[in-house]
Amino acid sequence: MLENHIVLFEPQIPQNTGNIARTCAATNAPLHIIKPMGFPIDDRKMKRAGLDYWDKLDISYYESLEDFMGKMDGQLYLVSKFAEKVYSEEDYSKEGKHYFMFGREDKGLPEEFMRQHPEKALRIPMNDQHVRSLNVSNTVCMIVYEALRQQNFVGLELVHEYEADKLK
Repeated sequence: MLENHIVLFEPQIPQNTGNIARTCAATNAPLHIIKPMGFPIDDRKMKRAGLDYWDKLDISYYESLEDFMGKMDGQLYLVSKFAEKVYSEEDYSKEGKHYFMFGREDKGLPEEFMRQHPEKALRIPMNDQHVRSLNVSNTVCMIVYEALRQQNFVGLELVHEYEADKLK
């Protein structure tokens, strides 16, 4: 069994969370949200970003990082610009659950937590001269699709037919 899980630590921007929820729905990836959030869960901006997909989303909430860590049952990856290992160097084809944790848009993951788990940290290469960081919804998409690519896109539709072709 292969499962890719997306974990958001204290998300602050509803549109990002909505876009990530849409990516999770499209890739069969459960979404885990660690509170507190910077917006109410019923925020219209977040729902608008993924409105048609909320009923197809497997979502769990946690009161704290400790709460999540106590319930997580798989391989944890911390996505951060402070990591030394590039995300595409990791092997995600191993059976089991893969949890990809992304930090707050304004602060990232807690520094102390990152220092306790440097072996779990992954980064997306980028220059350090023009932007502080990449958008979190974009990074979620890059990471989950790299994992899925290595897993031969298990459970996803690789070819989509036009409606007219289905009627033939």
